[in-house]
Amino acid sequence: MKSISLYVDNGTYLTKLHPYTKLLYVMTAIAVSVIIGNIWGFVIFIGLSLLALTSGKVLKKTFPLITFSFTIILVIFIIHGMFYHENENVLFQIWKLTFYKEGVLYATKIGLNVLNMLLAFAVFVLTTKPDILVEEMEKSGFSPKFGYVVSSVFQIIPEMTGTMNTIMDAQKSRGMETEGNLMTRAKAFLPLISPVVMSSLINTRERAIALEVRGFGVKRKKTYLREFKKQKQDWILMVVFLMAILASAVWKVIVCLL
Repeated sequence: MKSISLYVDNGTYLTKLHPYTKLLYVMTAIAVSVIIGNIWGFVIFIGLSLLALTSGKVLKKTFPLITFSFTIILVIFIIHGMFYHENENVLFQIWKLTFYKEGVLYATKIGLNVLNMLLAFAVFVLTTKPDILVEEMEKSGFSPKFGYVVSSVFQIIPEMTGTMNTIMDAQKSRGMETEGNLMTRAKAFLPLISPVVMSSLINTRERAIALEVRGFGVKRKKTYLREFKKQKQDWILMVVFLMAILASAVWKVIVCLL
């Protein structure tokens, strides 16, 4: 059975880090920026994520994600910029549309928070092999069923995309029009639904058989072929991330008391 995931095996330092280190980075990027609550907190972690993605040679893989996030951010910006309940001071006008300072500031924080979370998860997903993550979770005491769910989440999007592309190429070879105006694309989309659903059901059955062959339901203690231990850099980064969360929490408490 072909294993499909978003993981990019390019041999960079990010792929060599322990999955828990990168998972802790995601938690740190979200927690610290939310605790601080200021725009600069989101900007700092967005910059760190972009730097990590660039140095890890996976930045190009995030372009569709960034494009999609900007679509969401634009909608948030328009809605809150005009209709936020605390709007008072007019910031600018476009034709008959009035945008207020309070709404734009609130929308900016939400948009940066969304972009921060997406980029932090991109660092984790694009540089973490699902098989290693699941094995490490099982070694830590998590249920194999939970590990299977996590692995499925990692694989479902690229697997569905690959299936759609394969079926669409097959339909094109049969003479079906798949490009053109919106109506033409809608007509081409409908015949794709049934093959994609059937293919998903077949893949699910094959995966279940493969898991049982590998002893998924065995109650005895399992042994593992690979040992992916935490290295010195993992421990250093994990300490730094935990200290960042603690420092931001202490700073927030001090600010509230003052």
